[in-house]
Amino acid sequence: MNKISSLLFFVGLLVFTACSKNESNETTVIADSYPNVTATFPGKIDLNNLSNYANQIIPSYITKDNTAGNPVTDKGATLGRVLFYDKNLSSNNTISCSSCHIQANAFGDVAIASDGINGKTTRHSMRLVNSRFSRENKFFWDERAATLELQTTQPIQNHIEMGFSGTLGDANLTVLISKLQNIGYYKELFKYTYGSEIITESKIQLALAQFIRSIQSFDSKYDAGRVLVANDGQPFTNFTTQENQGKNLFLAPPVFDATGNRTSGGVGCAVCHAAPEFDIDPNTKNNGIIGILNATGIDITNTRAPSLRDLVKPNGSSNGLFMHTGNLTTLQNVIGHYGSINLAPGNTNLDPRLAPNGFGQKLNLTAPEVNALVAFIQTLSGTNVYVDTKWSTPFK
Repeated sequence: MNKISSLLFFVGLLVFTACSKNESNETTVIADSYPNVTATFPGKIDLNNLSNYANQIIPSYITKDNTAGNPVTDKGATLGRVLFYDKNLSSNNTISCSSCHIQANAFGDVAIASDGINGKTTRHSMRLVNSRFSRENKFFWDERAATLELQTTQPIQNHIEMGFSGTLGDANLTVLISKLQNIGYYKELFKYTYGSEIITESKIQLALAQFIRSIQSFDSKYDAGRVLVANDGQPFTNFTTQENQGKNLFLAPPVFDATGNRTSGGVGCAVCHAAPEFDIDPNTKNNGIIGILNATGIDITNTRAPSLRDLVKPNGSSNGLFMHTGNLTTLQNVIGHYGSINLAPGNTNLDPRLAPNGFGQKLNLTAPEVNALVAFIQTLSGTNVYVDTKWSTPFK
């Protein structure tokens, strides 16, 4: 080999090495279709073969969609996935969005209160499944975020949760953005997604919201039955007698006497959690649970709830405790709460549908009726959302 050949070989070796290692000495994969970008998560993200986030199958009977001006894209949701699982988004690098919203629990938490960097969260973490298909466009239990986009960065800017609050000695979001700007894979992924390495809060919000909206669950026993009928009121041929009974109870309104006692009919769950999305009615007020997690006093502002889809796992085990206080441990407890509503002093925001004729409703459910309702709610749980790798961590 002559000197020129040797030099060319050496230069070629340097180029190969530079393209095969990133700043953290991790193997990377060159995206040939976008030659200035590398995927820094070997075996997890291939920029030439992105996971399908944008064109997932949505049943024709699903009509709600709060996507608005931020449609889910494969690139945006991929970036959102990395942000969602990255502990760098907390001030001490110990907490990510996924710390409180865990895939194995339908993106909820089994803990009553989740761990933040400065203590426990003040409300139980809400499950995120099917957030895109919610009837209510506002987010958080108290609906303080007008959109999912605005919701996504509030936990980051919370002193207890992720610590970039700009108060109580915390750095602010500008410091976080500077921190992310100096991480190699974000330079690559933001350029890949937006055509520029520049990071802004808006770009973070758009990407996180796209990833969260991509998390969908439509492979339940309910969906298998719903596609076979014209409407929810018809018997589902794949349901047991008990499951169809539970569905009828869920859908049908109750008949009350003058003092709020149910005398006939169903139990009216669908008034606030209408099929087939099973998300909360935007006009709903609180449900009578007005406690404050780990504190005294009352809080009457909690008027939102997650979808009832994947409320429990397919085997019936819990994806976490129920309500913003996590004070109910089983579906039977939840049904029992609605079975006898207490008109608590100071609760001026109780949903009037829970107080027929001015009395707290008494549903007078029998044990078979409770069991039927539980059986039906279990049909709303799928399987894919718990295991699909496109919603899993891209980090080792």
